[in-house]
Amino acid sequence: MAKPISLSTKPTLTGDKVELRPVTVENVDFIPDDDPEAMRLTGSHPRPEPLNRESMREWYVTRADHDDRLDLTVVDRTTGLFAGEVVLNELDRDNESCNFRILLCGDANRGRGLGTEATRLILRHAFENVGLHRVDLEVYEFNPRARRVYEEVGFVFEGFVAGSLRRRQHLVVWNSERRRAAADALERRIEARTQRLVRMTSCCVALVIAT
Repeated sequence: MAKPISLSTKPTLTGDKVELRPVTVENVDFIPDDDPEAMRLTGSHPRPEPLNRESMREWYVTRADHDDRLDLTVVDRTTGLFAGEVVLNELDRDNESCNFRILLCGDANRGRGLGTEATRLILRHAFENVGLHRVDLEVYEFNPRARRVYEEVGFVFEGFVAGSLRRRQHLVVWNSERRRAAADALERRIEARTQRLVRMTSCCVALVIAT
């Protein structure tokens, strides 16, 4: 029996530009109260008051206890500083799929390839280690730069999110090895069925001739 899909393992993933580490309560100290560009690109509304840091700490301390999501800190390896976070959430165990999101804080962490590498690292973990079949995300239509990054790492456009006031695009990336295996299996089934139909047709022709 196959082992159930789980995100209980909280790994450290290292690339050339970034290192992804399990989030800790210290993340709270690096998240800015106000990041207008990040809020605009994620469709968030301006906050009427500063972040409640104490509530955030209570939330972050529980992240290691969840087996249905994975929250990792993005660390810039050049500076060793906090750059943002990546998350796998909304786990669907039956369909072996989940949602992905990423947030880079501050202009200094954007446009340098940190997000691209962070996305590649966590997707590789999702497919090769966790065993997921599909990962999807949503991105606003007015954020073409993010969509280019997502498509560069393998996401493909699947459609628009129904009912959204500001058009959100739905993108998905598949586990290429498993999809290729499934496609090969489907092709073999089609070929076998075609051969059976040919044999049946040949028999029918022979019966007609005999008659």
